[in-house]
Amino acid sequence: MLPQPEVTGFYDKRTGSIQYVVADTAAKKCAIIDPVLDYDEKSGSTATTHADAILRFIADKGYDIEWILDTHPHADHFSAASYLKEKTGAPTAIGEKVTEVQKLWKDFYNWPDFPTDGSQWDKLFAEGETFTVGTISGRVMFSPGHTLASITYVIGDAAFVHDTLFMPDSGTARADFPGGSASALWHSIQDILSLPDQTRIFTGHDYQPGGREPRYESTVAEQRASNAHISVYKDESAFVEARKARDRTLPMPKLILHALQVNTNGGRLPEPEENGTRYLKIPLNLFAETAWG
Repeated sequence: MLPQPEVTGFYDKRTGSIQYVVADTAAKKCAIIDPVLDYDEKSGSTATTHADAILRFIADKGYDIEWILDTHPHADHFSAASYLKEKTGAPTAIGEKVTEVQKLWKDFYNWPDFPTDGSQWDKLFAEGETFTVGTISGRVMFSPGHTLASITYVIGDAAFVHDTLFMPDSGTARADFPGGSASALWHSIQDILSLPDQTRIFTGHDYQPGGREPRYESTVAEQRASNAHISVYKDESAFVEARKARDRTLPMPKLILHALQVNTNGGRLPEPEENGTRYLKIPLNLFAETAWG
């Protein structure tokens, strides 16, 4: 039987994101997955409320932090990885294909001097690479589709899939971002669903369909049997057609142009200018020819 780490989710209502602390309770070791740095696009203000709540939880539990992990460069929230590293000294990590996302967005933002070697993180994980949380083994699955760089962390019996599968009543993630691919997403989902039936699936978002309470844990068996997309579109061509049709109706995420310049830089905010103020750079009309509204 696979080890069962303790998994605690922290729901961010503003973005529908779930942050996780996954722990080996016996060893008192943990990892943080996909932490959120608070950002209010109306006022331009940032805060560390959610990240600090995670740190208080970990301190109360008496855990040592071994990893700060991101599954991909997020398009709908800022990563708190850099802040948490400053506070704790724990190493940050992401999948090695993040360099491809960096190259793409470097051109979009016209950043001639931006490093695209992934050096903003302490560790770039390759497909199949292993690590540990306490005594519990973890491994990395390359899970492209939503982005070029998306990965799944499988830690004991828990798989952190972020933007691949949502809860069964919500289906699957969009695949129309730059570098995304509905076909690649299909194959990534099939890899995830090949894990043992009782593998716990922890998704990265929940948008509370029908107004229900936030939910973010299921199993491989539940996803295979009742996922609103996978259980209906049972072959690649049907899924790809349905996914593309659905994506054409979706508005552009409101923070994508804000978030990618932070998240491709490891969660670092832009450096202050000579007046001491930090500024985001928003390219105008970058996606003017897309169907996003």
